[in-house]
Amino acid sequence: MASSAFASIAPRPLAVSIGDPAGIGPEIVAKCWDNRDRFGLPPFVAVGDPGAIEQVWDGPLAVVGDPREADSAFDIGLPIIVVAAAEPAAPGQPSVAGAHLALDALELAIGLTRSGTASAVVTGPVSKEQLYSIGFSHPGQTEFIAERCGVASANVAMMLAGPSLRTVPVTIHVPFARVPEMLSAALIEARGRAALRGLQRNFGIAQPRLAVAALNPHAGEGGMIGREEIDHIEPAIAALRAEGWHVTGPHSADSMFHAAARANYDAALCMYHDQALIPLKALHFEEGVNITLGLPIVRTSPDHGTAFDIAGSDRADPRAMAAAMRAAASAAAARLNACSQAA
Repeated sequence: MASSAFASIAPRPLAVSIGDPAGIGPEIVAKCWDNRDRFGLPPFVAVGDPGAIEQVWDGPLAVVGDPREADSAFDIGLPIIVVAAAEPAAPGQPSVAGAHLALDALELAIGLTRSGTASAVVTGPVSKEQLYSIGFSHPGQTEFIAERCGVASANVAMMLAGPSLRTVPVTIHVPFARVPEMLSAALIEARGRAALRGLQRNFGIAQPRLAVAALNPHAGEGGMIGREEIDHIEPAIAALRAEGWHVTGPHSADSMFHAAARANYDAALCMYHDQALIPLKALHFEEGVNITLGLPIVRTSPDHGTAFDIAGSDRADPRAMAAAMRAAASAAAARLNACSQAA
C-alpha cells in the first residue's frame, strides 16, 4: 500500500489522461510520480501511450490493466494503462495521430471513473486545434466530459482553484465582444448554482459563500455605465438568495480580489474568462487547478496548456498537475465522506 495521506479516504486511484503526447503532459505526469512523496500525492494511474512517456523520462513504468492495480504497483513504477498510438509522438510536434491518442485516453479515463474503478479523472493538457482537426466538436474537454456523463453543458461550471482563491466564469471561450449578449439571468443562476453545489460536494463547505462580480466598471453605476447588472446580474443574485444561498454582489471587479475581500467568500462568480483567470493566475500561476463542477464524477486538470515549445526539454513544471491530483483526491474523499454520513 502506497504511503499516502489519501490512501485511507480515497481508496481507488486517480485516472490521469496524459493529454496530447507531443505536449508536456507525459513529462509532468512522470515528474509527479518521481516526486509523489514530496508532493503528497495519492496513488494514480496514467492513461496513454507508454512510448510518449519514455521519450521524455527514463524512469520505471508498471503496465496495469485496471486502476485498482495501481495501488500495489505505485511504489514500483509509474502505473499506466496502455492506449496504443497509431504512430510515435515526437515532443513538440503535434500531429493528427497524437490528437486521436489524446481523445482516446480521455475517453478511457472518463469511463474508468464513471465505472467506479477510479476515484476521479485528472486530464492532461490537450490542443484544441489538433482535436478540431479530427472532428472534435466541443469547446473543450469540460463540455466533452459533461456529454459523456449525460449532463447538459449549461449545468456544469469551470472552477479555477488555488490556495487562496476560487473563481468560476459564467462565459468561457468566447470573444469578449459577445459576452454582454450571452449574459442572462438564467445563465448566471445556473453557473452560480453549480458553483455553490460544487463547494458543498467537492470541498465539504456546508454553507458556501458566493461573491458575484459585475460586468461593467464600478458595477455599472446604477445603469450609467451599462445595464447588465440591473437587467441580468441582480435578478440572478436575488433568485439564488431566494433559494437560501449566501450570495453577494454585484461587486466591482477591481476591488474583489485583494486579501481582505477574499476572506468574505468561498468562490467568486465572474462574468467572463479573463475576469476569472487573471486574478487566479496572478496569485497562483504554478498551482492553479481547473475543477469541473456539476458532474456525477470528480474531474480536475492543471490550469495550463500543452506548452509544445518546451516539450521534451525537461523544463516543464509539474506543480500544477500535482495540485490537480491533490484536488481530485480531496474532492473524491469529500464525496465519499458525504455518502457515508448520509448512510
